[in-house]
Amino acid sequence: MHINPSAERIELVQLRRAMETRPAIDLARGILMATFGLTPEDAWSVLVAVSQNTNTKLHAVAGDLVRSVRGEALPEPVRQQLAARITELGKT
Repeated sequence: MHINPSAERIELVQLRRAMETRPAIDLARGILMATFGLTPEDAWSVLVAVSQNTNTKLHAVAGDLVRSVRGEALPEPVRQQLAARITELGKT
């Protein structure tokens, strides 16, 4: 079986990126779960929806949420989408 070296490099870059961004995403899910009583699946769906609806990378939305717990303001589009998704779940 022949493995394409360029495909291997792409996979390696993607794996490294996942390792770098996963902690913030997991922390953001935990914040949503603890704050709003969401299930892990609902917290994930909220993050994905906010990411898609604000055209923001998932890891960036997660980082915004983590920083908000530390006192930074959420960007307004993220705040609005987060509120809308949480409201849709009936968790406000």
